[in-house]
Amino acid sequence: MLDVVSNANGFTDPTPLAFRAADGIRLAGESWGPEDGPLAVFLHGGGQTRHSWKDTGAALAKVGLRAVLLDARGHGDSDWAPDGNYSREAQAADLLGVLAELGRPAILVGASMGGLTGLLATTLPGGARIAGLVLVDVVPRPERKGIDRVLNFLTGSPEGFATLEEAADAVAEYLPHRPRPRSPEGLRRNLRQRDGRWYWHWDPAMMQRPERPEDLDLNADELEAAARELTIPVLLVRGRLSDVVGEDSVAAFRALVPHLEYVEIAGAAHTAASDVNDQFTDAVVDFVRAHIPPGA
Repeated sequence: MLDVVSNANGFTDPTPLAFRAADGIRLAGESWGPEDGPLAVFLHGGGQTRHSWKDTGAALAKVGLRAVLLDARGHGDSDWAPDGNYSREAQAADLLGVLAELGRPAILVGASMGGLTGLLATTLPGGARIAGLVLVDVVPRPERKGIDRVLNFLTGSPEGFATLEEAADAVAEYLPHRPRPRSPEGLRRNLRQRDGRWYWHWDPAMMQRPERPEDLDLNADELEAAARELTIPVLLVRGRLSDVVGEDSVAAFRALVPHLEYVEIAGAAHTAASDVNDQFTDAVVDFVRAHIPPGA
């Protein structure tokens, strides 16, 4: 892997990375900061890409930390799973394979889907490489209403969009708390054009809902059991406007993880990292610096 390079302004440019999962799927990523800097690995939420973390990655690089940003299988520039396997177990195995290749302990920062993937990975062989865990607006038992709203958005436009503006309209309706960008051009990172229409750049097979509501409860039981076993440093970052993680959810998670550190970001919702990026980044930088693992 190549080192990042500094540009004329003293900032850093990312280095493209590629990893190969155990089942042959190619995972795309990028690295910010010095290769020997304390390591943080970032996993995005469902329907997002590694670009969700770009500003945070650059900020970590400026203070001498190394941030590795990944596209999960079925997202962004990573391969789609030919067999449609997007289980949390498969994603956790992908993460642990990446950590094994990086070869040293890391702080794992995961939003929503990525956070739960990281939580599960701590229980698996190789999970000891996760030296700290940042969960971004997610807990083992999130609010069902908020999860349904997220899934409704992710599955709500199977026919795609005629224009980028039309896609921007859908995002604005989904995120009414966030100021609408003047230009929709930034959406090109999350969309691909086919046959004259724009489609979200993830595998639709990944967004299948559980056939039985009780499957969600069984999954939550498993994740709560994983949370009870956590001894590594843990930070929960919640958007104050979130409908996925409520105050009762925070209290329940704190009961499972008594040593939990907690940051609440005013003006942010479930997409906390991009809603109020400066405050989010400050929280992550402080946590990583405070819990740099030996050998990182």
